[in-house]
Amino acid sequence: MPLFVVDPARCRGDGICVDECPTRIIELKSGDPTPCVPAEAEEFCRNCGHCVAVCPHGAASITGMAPEQLPRLRSDWRPGPEQITHFLRARRSIRTYTPQTVEREVLAKLIDVARFAPSASNRQAVSWVVIYDAAEVHRLAGLTVDWMRAGLTSQTAAARRNTLRFIAGWESGLDMVCRGAPHLVIAGAPASYPWAATDGAIALTYLELAATSFGLGACWAGILTNAARQWPPLQEALALPEDHIVGGAMMIGYPRYRYYRLPSRNEAQVMWRG
Repeated sequence: MPLFVVDPARCRGDGICVDECPTRIIELKSGDPTPCVPAEAEEFCRNCGHCVAVCPHGAASITGMAPEQLPRLRSDWRPGPEQITHFLRARRSIRTYTPQTVEREVLAKLIDVARFAPSASNRQAVSWVVIYDAAEVHRLAGLTVDWMRAGLTSQTAAARRNTLRFIAGWESGLDMVCRGAPHLVIAGAPASYPWAATDGAIALTYLELAATSFGLGACWAGILTNAARQWPPLQEALALPEDHIVGGAMMIGYPRYRYYRLPSRNEAQVMWRG
């Protein structure tokens, strides 16, 4: 069966799928009743589903994606500029959590949303590791502190002063690495994949933004991410596939406090061309 199939009874020959195909492999030649993908071009399909999603007539299908199988877009659910601006400005990095664990089903649903994040050429190379046990999250934070101790001698004086604050906090019982979060979500991808770190960061951004709708808070675990890319004891503890790197790590849990204001940020530095 061909990769790309068009129902001639529904197709209007308007060429929308041709224009929207990212790799431009869909053709609509003069005299042909419907668009097609030449067999020799099928290998360039990204399986993104653009052609199925954009056809207003429900005429186009690709392998594994027929219009009847895909949910319809709800334009009445789309937030306006004011709502989306408020939502994005209200995002906060949560660094204090309740001890309550998040149900596994909730975390699974959250990751199910994050998997729709864009990826380079729709490779969808990101895989997920959930550190569910709070004690294990704490142990990983301790391994990160070990990495910080090991790197002290190579740091500048200013960086060393800051690192010593984290170490001192840990030694006094204050976790400034994972902030006492009950869970940690890690996005990884093959080290040979050029966009591993970028795709992982985009996927985690989706996860962080979606978390608030589940009543959850999240925060980037940047220090642990850096350590996981350099410190063998932490890499061994994470037990990612041998050829994978950490694209990013995210603390997650129920926030201890709520916020009431939208803080300001620096003005955007924009250079207009043309």
